Amino acid sequence: MNNKKDIIQNVPTNIITGFLGVGKTSAILQLLKNKPKGERWAVLVNEFGEIGVDGSLLAGQQTHEQGVFIREVPGGCMCCAAGLPMQIALNQLLQAAKPDRLLIEPTGLGHPKEILQVLSTKHYQNILSLQKTITLVDARNLLNERYTNHDTFNQQIAIADTVVGNKVDLYQEEDKSRLTAYAQQQGQAGINVIFTEQGVFDISELTGNAMFDVAKQHSHHHKAQKEVVSELPLPDCGFIKAVNKGEGFNSIGWRFSPAMVFTHSQLFAFLTSLKVERVKAVFITDKGVFGYNATSDTLTEVELDDCNESRIEIIAYQLNPLLEAQLFGCINR
Repeated sequence: MNNKKDIIQNVPTNIITGFLGVGKTSAILQLLKNKPKGERWAVLVNEFGEIGVDGSLLAGQQTHEQGVFIREVPGGCMCCAAGLPMQIALNQLLQAAKPDRLLIEPTGLGHPKEILQVLSTKHYQNILSLQKTITLVDARNLLNERYTNHDTFNQQIAIADTVVGNKVDLYQEEDKSRLTAYAQQQGQAGINVIFTEQGVFDISELTGNAMFDVAKQHSHHHKAQKEVVSELPLPDCGFIKAVNKGEGFNSIGWRFSPAMVFTHSQLFAFLTSLKVERVKAVFITDKGVFGYNATSDTLTEVELDDCNESRIEIIAYQLNPLLEAQLFGCINR
């Protein structure tokens, strides 16, 4: 424990990874609820899209007063451009939080090996203590070649110390044994496989040294970092849109001025109608402020204390061109 000292060193650090829609954010929320009283935890969140929603979702349910500090790195893989955006955000988060534990949630389409490389550089050797990497997997996806042939999906298992078979309540009988065998084939020697639902697993799973040897890995090619839409001022029209593409997926997102209030019933109907891989959103509505987290299985709605503006990010293999018109039809005129 750092006891809020000015010198930040040996902060226990875990990567919580997994593919789109597997329940990483839910798992982190559960861990935060069960963190030891009096400890300060920091969370660095990376998103594939440029809007940046996870920070608002998490911050709406956890506060500094509860000992939780959150920072986002939107706009794709957080290790791109030699890891500079990630390092800036991480350094600022560490200084603000002086945490007793750091959780890092890469985007489901990110490059976890390269993130481990950044965290293992000389700069962080005495600052961070890399502990277990936790990879969440929905075992049902092992029947889909879109997952098993996807390099990032397999890379997430390859670096894991513990694979968490999430959503076990939705599995068929053979799904558990299939995941165990796949993890042993793709993963490290001694990989641990556990099963749960709603992202709930014991906090003790975080403790222990990371086994993955980053020294043997090679970096991938990165695109040049560009200014992300989450950081731009909103224009006079009251909204801004961003699109992103990579790893076989497309994303689209919007930010809205807080003056633009959404009709809750229409918004909920719109969100439940979406046939996409992933949706995350926070909205100011005529019924209050709500956060939304959707996968192909479920849509979760949670009431939030507050948010600065409405935001939504949608990820899919193919995007419906009518999405914008449908969403804007939910604005309370």
